[in-house]
Amino acid sequence: MAYELYYWPSTPGRGEFLRLALEAGGADYVDVARRKTGMAKMMKLMNGPRVTQPPFAPPFLKSGKLLVSQTANILMYLGGELGLAPATVAGKLWANQLQLTIADLVKEAHDTHHPVATSLYYEDQKKEAKRYSENFRKERIPKYLGYFEKVIARNPSGDRYAVGARLSYVDTSLFEVIEGLNYAFPKAFAKQAKKYPLLMALHRRVREKPLMAAYLASSRRLPYDQVGIFRHYAELDG
Repeated sequence: MAYELYYWPSTPGRGEFLRLALEAGGADYVDVARRKTGMAKMMKLMNGPRVTQPPFAPPFLKSGKLLVSQTANILMYLGGELGLAPATVAGKLWANQLQLTIADLVKEAHDTHHPVATSLYYEDQKKEAKRYSENFRKERIPKYLGYFEKVIARNPSGDRYAVGARLSYVDTSLFEVIEGLNYAFPKAFAKQAKKYPLLMALHRRVREKPLMAAYLASSRRLPYDQVGIFRHYAELDG
């Protein structure tokens, strides 16, 4: 039975972290909301009175009778299902710990354009966004990327992945982070990327995996836009 992925149909957003793992693992899955009546089905799972454990918001994943929500939680589940995570308890916890750190980074990246409230338009908080983004570019990006560079360098396997000796969902998520930051802050990122050679090498390795390369070249890979997490506003790029 195919996995059912539920996320907004027209933007990469947090759902892209799940798509990358599903594609890297060669999974059979359906991107439900992109299909006819798919949005109605997604909203029913969120708001239907008979759903006893409703998700708070997309993305969420249906696997048989199992309904899993929250990006890091879903990836922890898929990691075991698709061979994209270590087999040991310690290894699984370490991968989840790194994914939760990525979630923190993603939240901060989102707040560069919505630092006051998500319910307000970007135009209503441009002054605050500019101030927030300056700190994010100068302090937070180096802090996060420096940390993940260290994680790769200290991987006991020596294989230059984030976790263990082969590709994991943490690696595909780091790939998405690099792609997103490069889109949102091309000037700032170009100046900083050379400081993190292991992270950039990992980005290339993920991109060159056959299943990933096929996905990235397909129409299933949505382009970044001005409604998702990673948005490009020239005035926020310094």
